[in-house]
Amino acid sequence: MFAARRDRKTAVEAGHVPGRTCWESRRHAVVLARPVARALALGLAGFACFLLGWPWMVAAPPLIAVGALGAGLSVWRWERTMVVLTTEELAVLHGTLRRRTASVSLGRIATVEVEQSLLGRLLGYGTLLAGELEIPFVPGPRDVGRLVARLSA
Repeated sequence: MFAARRDRKTAVEAGHVPGRTCWESRRHAVVLARPVARALALGLAGFACFLLGWPWMVAAPPLIAVGALGAGLSVWRWERTMVVLTTEELAVLHGTLRRRTASVSLGRIATVEVEQSLLGRLLGYGTLLAGELEIPFVPGPRDVGRLVARLSA
């Protein structure tokens, strides 16, 4: 009934990373937990100031605005960060106006390591260490690590 929308170009199509895309993802959404909690705390503090009445209520709008702005910027930063594995390299792309890429060629990767905390194992994220590149909050890091090891062999 509805056609799939494909407004966004992949990193390879946009010319940021060479090769054919094998895997592409954002970092795990758990990276948003701390900024959202901070925004919620600021929002609740603003609400409490509003309930206290004059003169405390003057601080409520700035507290709420700072919390909302911080959460919005964190979501934007998360949305604009991609982890890309192609047939030639593993890369992390950051930014909107100023696009930055940290990458390592698959030919230079000697070992692939995956680190996961207990919470990371429960929620399905971890840190992927491939060559000189360390990528935190990778979703499904074991599967990605196996794919990187297979492509780099």
